[in-house]
Amino acid sequence: MANLNVPLTLVFLLLIISPEIKMTECARIFTIINHCEETIWPAITPGENFNGGGFVLKPGQSIVFNAPVGWIGRIWGRTGCNFDKNGNGSCQTGACGTSLTCKASGQTPASLAEFTLSATDYYDVSLVDGFNLPLVVTPINGQGNCSIAGCDMDLRSNCPTELALKSKGKVIGCRSACDVFNSDEYCCRGVYGNPVICQPTYYSKKFKEACPTAYSYAYDDPTSIFTCSGTDYVITFCASRKQQVCTYHNNKLVCGGSQGLKSLIERWWPLMLALPSMVSWWIV
Repeated sequence: MANLNVPLTLVFLLLIISPEIKMTECARIFTIINHCEETIWPAITPGENFNGGGFVLKPGQSIVFNAPVGWIGRIWGRTGCNFDKNGNGSCQTGACGTSLTCKASGQTPASLAEFTLSATDYYDVSLVDGFNLPLVVTPINGQGNCSIAGCDMDLRSNCPTELALKSKGKVIGCRSACDVFNSDEYCCRGVYGNPVICQPTYYSKKFKEACPTAYSYAYDDPTSIFTCSGTDYVITFCASRKQQVCTYHNNKLVCGGSQGLKSLIERWWPLMLALPSMVSWWIV
């Protein structure tokens, strides 16, 4: 695992000139980026390969991990957290108990990125448990469908009043209809526990209109779950689905978006010249 809590540009430059950092072929490289204007606390379960399952990312920061093939898990963001030096505290949204490192699922509402890593990976972004942050999953350097999944709209700004979670008058999350009303129809359970009977509702349709490539309710599979083989993943909070993202794989910088590798290196070259004097205080 490469555990770097630094701006993404500097992560890639450090990897380019550091032969000691090895990336195994069988691993999936996960780059998690905070493009929000606020500090967030990403959470991951199971988190053995991800810094124990929880960490802090300030605006503009990123972190890089290796996840083994066979990992099945979820990633989400926590907001409004306050942890002490021992990693104990609380969060306004997405809390997994009172610990910085998560051992269980987060409290609703929370936007979730879900992964099953195998010969063919399955991944999605789910709003079934509600919404707390824009979240996008971009596969890079893979084969297959490899579509971008996620929700880059901020649903807090137009959340139906009856679903809104507020703190001091501000909407901090948008709950799911299942969470609010706890009915079989909204939760796809009981007689509604199959894809024939459980159909989109007024609320799930609102989520789907805003975020067409994210799960809006339990049986929203056809347009929400994606596959890709041999790919790396960039998970971005509060970024556009069209925004360029990059990962470093097999000694190459690989990017998705309108700008390619050459233009990225040209823009970063002045920073590379200054790199040796900065390395000592980058690494956490």
